[in-house]
Amino acid sequence: MTFTEKYSKILDIVRVDIDKINLLDGIDIQEPLKTKLLEILNAPSKHIRPLVSFLYLRALGAEIDEKQIQYQTAIELVHNASLIHDDVIDGGSVRRAMKTLNFEFDNKLAVIAGDYLLSVAMKKVINIGVSELVDMFCKTLKEMTKGEISQYFEKYKIPTIEQYIEKSEQKTAKLFETALIGANLINRHSESLADESQNIMGSFALLRMTNSDNICQSFAKNFGIAFQIRDDLINCLTSKSDINDGIYTAPVIFSCGTNITNSGIEKTKSLLNNYLDTARQSLLKLEDNVYRQKLIELLGLLRNE
Repeated sequence: MTFTEKYSKILDIVRVDIDKINLLDGIDIQEPLKTKLLEILNAPSKHIRPLVSFLYLRALGAEIDEKQIQYQTAIELVHNASLIHDDVIDGGSVRRAMKTLNFEFDNKLAVIAGDYLLSVAMKKVINIGVSELVDMFCKTLKEMTKGEISQYFEKYKIPTIEQYIEKSEQKTAKLFETALIGANLINRHSESLADESQNIMGSFALLRMTNSDNICQSFAKNFGIAFQIRDDLINCLTSKSDINDGIYTAPVIFSCGTNITNSGIEKTKSLLNNYLDTARQSLLKLEDNVYRQKLIELLGLLRNE
């Protein structure tokens, strides 16, 4: 069974929830940009951030309500906006088997279109009505931007492994963290309202919520960093476009240069698997159920032996 087939089987368990995500909702912009933007948003996608978030919520026994759907829609819009901006930065012409916005029009319009998606995403987050989400969302956008700025100024320089991990967290893991922590926050907010209405909020409930927060943050951070390491490893083993663009990742760091060595590859695999193992340890603190098992299966898919 291929990676795609295995991934699809994992996604099937929350497909009903995933299918409720509508990235086209709220998109109202001038033609012909609107049609092209809708085409991009409609393109097949793994939806990995909503997938992980919904599996995690279901593992907690939480329901996926309209607020959760709108929140993950906002997360996906941010992800798509970042891809549009990446295509401008990288001069990309094709993504998901179609012409990029910058290629179809120009860089200026593509940047504006990406910014527009961010504004639609922010509006959805505000409408959820949980004030902490807005602050977290803004901080995440700030960190993602700082990661890109750092990458620009550090081109053709081999970073330390610590600097690489920090940038990976900023560029990629932060959005995973925001997807999961935000989903957990919405669930916690809903539970608090329900408990207060029944006058049963107490120390046990607060302790349970705190434990849930800690598990969620640990899992999300380690999963997100592992996801970026895996992406960088695949790039070095295939197109090597990062190396050609002066973006030096774990394989280069461990190889002490751009001539990638077997030792560099093996050390990168080990680093990847260490983060996946740590993410798995966080999951084991959750109740054992089919949703937790699917998350563990997903971690297994990302492993590189």
